[in-house]
Amino acid sequence: MLRLSAIFIAVCMVVIAASVGAVLYFGLKVDPRTAAIVALAALVAMAIYNMVDNRLRDRGMLGDQIADLSRGTADLSRQMAEMSRRIAAVESRVEQTVSRARGAVDPIAAEIGELGGLMRQLAETVAAHEAMLGAPTGMPPAAMPMSTTTTMPMAAAEEPQAIEPEAQTPLTLSETDAVTGVSRFKGLSREQISAMIAQAADANRIDLYLQPVVTLPQRKVRFYEALSRLRTEDGEIIPAGDFVDIAESAGLMPKIDHMLVFRCVQVVRRLQLKSRDVGLFCNVNATTLTDGFYFRQFLEFMEANRALAGSLTFEFTQDAYRSFGPIEFESLAALADCGFRFSLDHVTDLRLEPKELADRSFRFVKVPANLLLNRAAAAQSDIHAEDLADLLARNGIDLIGERIENESTVVDLLDYDVRFGQGFLFSPPRPVRAEALQGATPPAAPSAGTTTKTLSEYLAASASSG
Repeated sequence: MLRLSAIFIAVCMVVIAASVGAVLYFGLKVDPRTAAIVALAALVAMAIYNMVDNRLRDRGMLGDQIADLSRGTADLSRQMAEMSRRIAAVESRVEQTVSRARGAVDPIAAEIGELGGLMRQLAETVAAHEAMLGAPTGMPPAAMPMSTTTTMPMAAAEEPQAIEPEAQTPLTLSETDAVTGVSRFKGLSREQISAMIAQAADANRIDLYLQPVVTLPQRKVRFYEALSRLRTEDGEIIPAGDFVDIAESAGLMPKIDHMLVFRCVQVVRRLQLKSRDVGLFCNVNATTLTDGFYFRQFLEFMEANRALAGSLTFEFTQDAYRSFGPIEFESLAALADCGFRFSLDHVTDLRLEPKELADRSFRFVKVPANLLLNRAAAAQSDIHAEDLADLLARNGIDLIGERIENESTVVDLLDYDVRFGQGFLFSPPRPVRAEALQGATPPAAPSAGTTTKTLSEYLAASASSG
């Protein structure tokens, strides 16, 4: 295309030069030599002009191409710099992930090594005892056949978790407490039991116990759960599971919750003097949320202590949560507006809705270890137990394995990515020391005649006592 245009321009210049010569020769009567020289000069001038014009145009096009190339080079440099930054970030994340994985695996490997050493020592001890007890009279233990001394270590290694008959299984601490409570109420009617509970509440004999919730596998105390115990006039301790149902049917739970929440606030303040990283779970009964008068007092007290919202979590059972109606959810929303978060415990099945729980400000779910590890029970739910921790974490909820009573359960829970554990293996519930609640004696639960001024004084007194 460029060649054709150049030929066309050359032809045009020749025609114009010839036309100039013809005009001079025929029109102006100039001699042929002069007309030819003028025509040739015109042709040369047009050729020079065309060449200069082409050079200038080519230089402009070349400048544009060089500018485009410079811009492209600059873009490429920026992309390379961004790629280098991303590669550096990925390398940093990989190193951090490897470091975290190594930090999590090394303690587990150390614990497994210790467990292996204990198992070997146990096997050797059992084998030695069997050798001594099984040797014939007059035969020293060293004279026993080799097969006798090697049988027990093999059995111990292959069956470390032999299951004993149910009748021979020793009672745990919680079961012992339950038996104590049942025996204490034996022979009493529900009215008499209700009166006993009301008398204990009036006499400030609802005691506060704490059980730690630890990180796994480090076993560092991260939370405490506040548990209530009823202390009789004779000094017997009755766990909450034995009197809560009766107290709830008698309408006493809002009054009891009123006392326990006050003490929990005092405990949280004490804990924050040592470390702000330790929180407290406080159990709240569903009837407290629906009692208009008591919940109003409860909410005003928590608004006055909303600075503790990051360390105090209210806990509800799964059965209670499933029975919640509009009033309960409205009460939860009011507490959430003050910054408080919630926990779900006493989980009996894994039919959970993590998104719904997260939307209602639930940040923890406590699941019994035997439910997580029971494949038959987990198979009946919509969520695989192995995926539960990850599914909850994606919705901002931490999974806590509770009722842990042996080391093998801890090892199994680590395979399920459970980050927190609670149970008698770490510590049973222990009563709060008297000095921790010094000056924290809760006032009598407010009655329907409480005035606004009295309530303000009560809140001011509770805030200053911490």
